[in-house]
Amino acid sequence: MTPAPSTTADRENDQQVVEKRAYEAVIERLSKASVDKHWEPYVDIPWDDPDFQVRQDDPRWELPGVDKLGGHPWYRAQPPEVRAKIGLWRVATAMKIGLQFENLLKRGLLNYAYRLPNGSPEFRYVYHETIEEGHHGMMFQEFVNRTKLPIKGMPGPLSVLAQITPWIPLISTELFFIFVLGGEDPIDHVQRKTLREGQIKHPLEETIMRIHIAEEARHISFARHYLRRRVPRMPRHRRFLLGIVSPIVLGIMARIMLSPPGSMIRAFRIPEQVVKDVYTDNPEASAQIRDSVSKTRELCAELGMMNALQRRIWKIMGIYDDPPAKRAAR
Repeated sequence: MTPAPSTTADRENDQQVVEKRAYEAVIERLSKASVDKHWEPYVDIPWDDPDFQVRQDDPRWELPGVDKLGGHPWYRAQPPEVRAKIGLWRVATAMKIGLQFENLLKRGLLNYAYRLPNGSPEFRYVYHETIEEGHHGMMFQEFVNRTKLPIKGMPGPLSVLAQITPWIPLISTELFFIFVLGGEDPIDHVQRKTLREGQIKHPLEETIMRIHIAEEARHISFARHYLRRRVPRMPRHRRFLLGIVSPIVLGIMARIMLSPPGSMIRAFRIPEQVVKDVYTDNPEASAQIRDSVSKTRELCAELGMMNALQRRIWKIMGIYDDPPAKRAAR
């Protein structure tokens, strides 16, 4: 029998051992899940099934009425083939931006793994995640190719600026995994919501989305567990700075992932007033952006990164909302 700790230092050391074992058990479980349940994009997706074919005028691409743009009078007044093409363009752009983000993510993960010591429990899972993200990039690009639309993804200047992302792990692994959540949580939030509400009509889009959600759940879990383990051990000044930078990163990332693509607005000559009605001056659009980072916001609060100054930055970035308990007490 292990003797009871006799001092505060002994108790703290025992607690650290317990926490380390629990953390490593989570990583082992995630690695095993990646082996037991994974998908190959060119094996598990029936690309050439007639029902999965991508046609620009397919009415299944039309945006539903509950969609902010789909319910707008301007959109409803367009011919059916234009409505379908707009819906397809938006889906394809989201996938292109997704694969570009995951390209940055994979390079950052490999930079992180490069410095891990022998025996590190994180090494194996990081490679599992890198492989899965590679599969996601292939299935996203295959979808984009089949649309035959001139999809560009991120705006050029932003794409250039984003090239610093893979080097973030060399400066701060904690900041890098905040960035990971900034790219993955908003899309995960929207995809789960659209599936839950039955908004997806095309089986190819639904299949890709379900694969992505299932595997991203593991990636998001790893990032959260990593931050829960590492952030409390950071020096106070570094944790304070991380709490300052995090809402800036999350606010920018959520808007990149959820805002309407400028190329689509230009291609279909969507009037400026429609864009304002649907996105920039729409309280529902603002609420969607806030909601899309709610889990990461709660994690930051849990990790002690939500003091008065930091909370002010969350508000400036338009992604702060009161905790559930405080909202219920109003």
